[in-house]
This record gives sequence, structure tokens and C-alpha cells, in this order.
Amino acid sequence: MRIPVSALIGMALTAAFVLAGIFAPWIAPYPLDSAVGKVWEGSSSQFWLGTDTIGRDIVSRLIYGGRVTIFVALVSSMLSFSMGAFFGFLAATRGGWIDTLLSRLVDLMMAVPSLIVALVVLSVLPLNLIVLILVMGILDSTRVFRLSRAVAVDIAVMDYVEAAKLRGEKQSWIIFREILPNALTPLVAEFGMRFIFAVLFISTLSFLGLGIQPPLTDWGGMVRENKDGLVYGKAAALMPAAAIAVLAISVNLVADWILSRTSSLKGGRGG
Repeated sequence: MRIPVSALIGMALTAAFVLAGIFAPWIAPYPLDSAVGKVWEGSSSQFWLGTDTIGRDIVSRLIYGGRVTIFVALVSSMLSFSMGAFFGFLAATRGGWIDTLLSRLVDLMMAVPSLIVALVVLSVLPLNLIVLILVMGILDSTRVFRLSRAVAVDIAVMDYVEAAKLRGEKQSWIIFREILPNALTPLVAEFGMRFIFAVLFISTLSFLGLGIQPPLTDWGGMVRENKDGLVYGKAAALMPAAAIAVLAISVNLVADWILSRTSSLKGGRGG
């Protein structure tokens, strides 16, 4: 199997972001909150990308911020896919009132923009990582539900699924052994898209002041901290914005390659 150059570049960049986050304490030049220079210093041999609004090293904060951003986005995406895929498969295989109830509930949740719901909920709940992950995961699970249900409806009419039902297999067997393996490729491709959405979502919340709270930081919070520098021609706010863009592009390159390899569902085989 030949992997295209674009996908290889995406994999390399994504891996670099992940590894930088994992080994942040060892590779960051300075501690997270240490003011080691003057306010908004330019690039130099000491500070590769300059300093921020109170003299902290931007490279160090990018590394630590990426660690938090990727962690929250990854865990919330895993939560949304666990919930959305399970209930989507359940709705598709059971049908009837269960399908109707779950579908209408999802339609109701999707009727209001996710950002508005998140802002309302987070304004009354404690702001910590657990709450952020739960809110983001639950809100995003609605979109995963729609995709999972649509894919599972096509798979549920296949001969091997009907044979499993005739054998008397349990619902869990049909979902995890018959439907999931044949729906995995489009779900993996969608996971990359939803992960990037989660990165943008947590960055937006942090920019608005309802995301990651000090002493932790993320890329959206860094943009918020340094946005006033743009008035004076300082690029400190552009660095985390560029990091978000590069991560989004790299993950999308991999997701697009996976999506291009998605075979017809009718060609799937039973588990």
C-alpha cells in the first residue's frame, strides 16, 4: 500500500505535535509561567518566537498549550464517538420507537448552536478539565450519532447481519462484531474531522474566557492573552493561531487519505 506524500506530511506533523505535548516538561526551554524576558520581545537566539504580554517565552507556552489543547480535544472526541456511535448503531439496529426517540432528541440538541449551549452551560458550572471534556463530548456526540446511524442503516440490511439475527445473536454482538468492523473506516476518517472541530471549539471557548483556566493554558487562551499586541504590530497572538492552523491541516491530510480509501459498504464482510 502506497501512502501519498501529503498523508505522510500530515502524519509527521501530527506526530510532532503529539510528541511535543507528551514530552513538554523536557523539551520546553522555560517553565510555563516564568517571566524570563521583557514584554513582547522579538525573535532572538534566546527566545525563538519572542515573548508574550508579560515576558514569558512563547515557544515554551506553545508546547505546554499544545499539550492541553490536544489532550482535551482528543479525550472529548473519544467520548463523543463512544456515545454517538453506540447510540447511532442502537437506533439503526433496533428501529421503531427507540430510533424515533433518539433521533428526535438529537435533532432537538442540534437545533441550538453548540457554542451557545456550551457558553450557557459553562457559565453556571465549575470551569475545569472534566466539565469541559464532558460538555464538548456530549455536544459533539450528536453529529457522530447522525453519521453512525446513517452508516449502520446501510450495513444492517446486509446478509451477514440478517444471518446473525437469525442465529439469535445478542444486540451487543450485532453492534460490535457485525456493524462496527464494517463502519470503522468512515468513522476513523470522521474522527479526524471531529478532533479538529474539538481543537477549534476549545480554543474558541478559551478565547472567550470560558475554556482552559490559569495556571494551565491552551492555544486559544494564548491568542486571548496577546491579542492587544496586534495593535502595536506584535506577532505573539499569531503564533498559537498558526499552530492551530498547522495542526488542523496535518490532521485533515491524514483524514482525507483515510476517507479516500473507504471502500463501498456493500463490499464489507461480516465479523
